[in-house]
Amino acid sequence: MPIFATQTRATPLLCAAAMLISHLLFSGHLSGVQGPQVTGTDRHINDVRTEPLKDLNGYFPMVVPKSKAQWLLRADRVRQQVKVALGLWPPPAKTPLNPVIYGKIDCGDYTVEKTFFESMPGFYVTGSLYRPKTASGKLPGILCPHGHWANGRFYDAGEANAKSQIAQGAESDLETARNPIQARCVHLARMGCVVFQYDMIGYADSVQISSEIAHRFAKQRPAYNTPEKWGLFSPQAELHLQSVMGLQSWNSIRCLDFLESLPDVDDNRLAVTGASGGGTQTFLLAAIDARIQVSFPAVMVSTAMQGGCTCENCTLLRVTTGNIELAALFAPKPQGVTAANDWTKEMRTKGFPELKGLYQLMGSPENIMMVDRTEFGHNYNKVSRTAMYRWFQKHLNLTGSVKERPYRRLTQQELTVWGSEHPKPSGKNDFERRLLNNWTEQSKQRILSSPERSKLIKQGWEGIFQRELPASGDVEFETVIKNEKPAYWEIAGIIGNKKQGEEFPATFIHPKKWNKKVVIVTSDSGKNCLYDQPKELTESIEQLVNTGHSVVSADLLFQGEFNRSTKPAGPTRKVENPREAAAYTFGYNHTLLAQRTHDLVNLITLVAHHQEQPESIILVGFHKTGAISAAAGVIASDLVDHIIIEKQGLSSLMVDKIHDPYFLPGSQKYFGIWGMLLAGKSQVSVLGGTPADIPEDLKELPWTNLALKPSDLVKVILGETKHPVP
Repeated sequence: MPIFATQTRATPLLCAAAMLISHLLFSGHLSGVQGPQVTGTDRHINDVRTEPLKDLNGYFPMVVPKSKAQWLLRADRVRQQVKVALGLWPPPAKTPLNPVIYGKIDCGDYTVEKTFFESMPGFYVTGSLYRPKTASGKLPGILCPHGHWANGRFYDAGEANAKSQIAQGAESDLETARNPIQARCVHLARMGCVVFQYDMIGYADSVQISSEIAHRFAKQRPAYNTPEKWGLFSPQAELHLQSVMGLQSWNSIRCLDFLESLPDVDDNRLAVTGASGGGTQTFLLAAIDARIQVSFPAVMVSTAMQGGCTCENCTLLRVTTGNIELAALFAPKPQGVTAANDWTKEMRTKGFPELKGLYQLMGSPENIMMVDRTEFGHNYNKVSRTAMYRWFQKHLNLTGSVKERPYRRLTQQELTVWGSEHPKPSGKNDFERRLLNNWTEQSKQRILSSPERSKLIKQGWEGIFQRELPASGDVEFETVIKNEKPAYWEIAGIIGNKKQGEEFPATFIHPKKWNKKVVIVTSDSGKNCLYDQPKELTESIEQLVNTGHSVVSADLLFQGEFNRSTKPAGPTRKVENPREAAAYTFGYNHTLLAQRTHDLVNLITLVAHHQEQPESIILVGFHKTGAISAAAGVIASDLVDHIIIEKQGLSSLMVDKIHDPYFLPGSQKYFGIWGMLLAGKSQVSVLGGTPADIPEDLKELPWTNLALKPSDLVKVILGETKHPVP
């Protein structure tokens, strides 16, 4: 099988030849032409990516690695994926908190204070600060996110519901049953902890972004989807990885900063516990912030439903992973989980054994525990709370009793942080747009000011694509058609990555006098771009082959023979969830652009490791597929010598619909195609471009040429003129 490549740099002749293809070959008139077809009655594409999409109600098992070293490597990758997905890579600058603590209420053996601070300039975190009166010295600091119980900190189950809970054995006294969220904080304070219970966005005193937007978003808002001003859940927000989940996770991180700033908190004994949506906040914070020493996420960690609210989902987060593995990132530190008669009810046999096995692998099996009480519905009741108190008592060196006592339930009027002294901040006057705009600018400057900006950008792209370069033996080629021509071989077949369950058709045009150089071409029409008649190569491809170059092209996912259509892809597939939030589809599935990038990386790997040992590889991406070539150059940076794209491809990632084929979450956060090219190691050329096309902040790209003309290319190929380098 004649294919090729090593890691040497591309010669000027090869670069020019590839650009000749770009300018002369792929002008769009070839889209209806078909070369050899490898699928039919005897062979069809068997690709897992054609199966139904995964959604939040799927099955998310975890496979325990065979060794600690394997897990540590996997954990680093997943943790990086989480940070990227949340929009927290690199971490935003920690601006002054400007905390306000006031209105102390003396409750006998503990106090409660009204508290708010700024997680980002002008964006307030609100909550209640509980402190013990009888303890002294440095005390453990506990964060208590509340979850989706109505009104959060101000929750009141009502007398009838409270009595029902008592009758079931879930609670023991009326006031505790009416607000178990508050009761949790009270008893942790009585045990000698400083406790901060903070509001989810849109709950209680967190009023700048409404609950309707943060937790009930359902329909795209055209007015909040513009290139300059956008709101949450818009395509633009997704392109910058801005989400409610990311904001809440940043709030949690800043809550740790706040606790650490308190003189009575021991920053070596920080813990977090929450249930339901608060459980999601708990295991995510524990996964990404090493300061947490003990974690107790309740009724949320499972192999089943992963979190139904928009605040529990963001694009990229659970692609190739799930809540069990996300919780496992905390190992080997002490972690407790609970199961109830909800989506966690099978944890005893599905999920917890794997967590136990992972902790065993890490040498700390005693540091994972589960409270399995499926006689109760979705809850964080007294039974589960008592188990949590014991867990914290053991691992935070607490001496207080784990037995709850009655307390005086504080009302909303007593707990609210806003009043005449501190007026409620407004969420009007385009606050949402301004918040995201500030986040965008701050993120941009954070990256550009770093001496390692190329590395940061590359790590961002790696978190987006979530694919390593395959091993040489992972990718295979199945020959289906082999035609001998006077000057070359025409070989068509199926490229497969069995490890990933992927395969796709490809055509190789290999000269009988090969110069050990390879051109890999992508286009909107797939591998049809090689032909101007069903059995004849285009004139320029033939010229290239006659100079000794092998040329390869493929039908990437849903191109050509995948769907028997050469038309450009329409809207991408989506899960059945009716809410128009991208995270419900792309928080669990790769985007089409990412999957096509994976195909191209498979092709590059096959070529690079062929036994005939080719000497160079150049990628040529035409039309919008320049984005795919640039993306593949990030993953396969050590194998690709030169990337050539057309100018029109530079803007292909700037989309305004979440189901556009070129929709790629995070693409604009990491500077689009320019950021991809900067993250790779290849030489770069843009057909029809000019130096003015390069963003001012990224002028350091190793450009070969930006403005080659077809007449120049012929001379370069024939060696009649030197390759111009500006």
